[in-house]
Amino acid sequence: MDREFSHVPVMLDKVIAGLDIRPQGVYADGTAGGGGHAFEIGRRLSESGRLIASDRDAEAIEACRRRLAELKCQTSFLQISFENLPQYLKDNDIMIDGLLLDLGVSSFQLDTADRGFSYMLDAELDMRMDRDSTLSAKDVVNTYSQYDLERIFKEYGEERYAKSIAAGIVRARQDKPVTTTFQLVDIIKSSVPPRTLREKQHPAKRVFQAIRIEVNDELGQLQNILESIMSRVNEGGRVAVITFHSLEDRIVKTAFAKFERPCTCPPDFPVCICGKKPLGHALELQKPSSAEVAANPRARSAKLRVFVKHTEE
Repeated sequence: MDREFSHVPVMLDKVIAGLDIRPQGVYADGTAGGGGHAFEIGRRLSESGRLIASDRDAEAIEACRRRLAELKCQTSFLQISFENLPQYLKDNDIMIDGLLLDLGVSSFQLDTADRGFSYMLDAELDMRMDRDSTLSAKDVVNTYSQYDLERIFKEYGEERYAKSIAAGIVRARQDKPVTTTFQLVDIIKSSVPPRTLREKQHPAKRVFQAIRIEVNDELGQLQNILESIMSRVNEGGRVAVITFHSLEDRIVKTAFAKFERPCTCPPDFPVCICGKKPLGHALELQKPSSAEVAANPRARSAKLRVFVKHTEE
């Protein structure tokens, strides 16, 4: 790589406090990136402690391996999507004391033009977090129907002008394929009311977010890991998730609420007969401080939710 993979760790102090790290424990960072959060977790572990760093981006894992080389704890590095982490833990008979998921796109991915994530840099449309994946942003833009484009722009981007943007893309690609980020930006700009171009938020932000989520199946993978991870968490262990938009946060909030209140009995039943017991409790929602947002504007929309698995009596 020409430059170091980096990602400013968001709400670092609050993440560390939320995980309440046990020096001899086993911790997993499912979105290790360049190792910002992972390094601070590992630094608090003893020689008998273990840190599992995983990411589906090969460049991230190599950078993380270098960053964590000086740690004294045991370390493992996996190039896998975090949704596959519970199965890895099960297959290797590993229980963990804490899991971190930071769902933000890394600064390196955003700022490296050829990754195709940014609407501010001209590059081939890509947006794959795992470059071995088959589906790219170019595929989505050029092969999805107008209906499906509109759907993902609405669902994943909460885009007001999803219909007109989808129609604009379909018209444009009839002349020639849409292959670069700036081509797509120009189509978006020409498909929204002129007043939108004067708003503070870039007119392409929501559409790029929606395409990135679709390409990487981000919401499906988040749903999958939350449904399966708790069986691999020790009593007293913690799951911490940093989200950056309402769709992710809603999934996490809903899952944690279900962990707290898993009973499926009808509300009018006088006593519970399903036998499902609460798994633990969620801590108070955390947001970045104004000072952190000033220093790192990308942290502005971040939210941290932490779930604590109860110790059975």
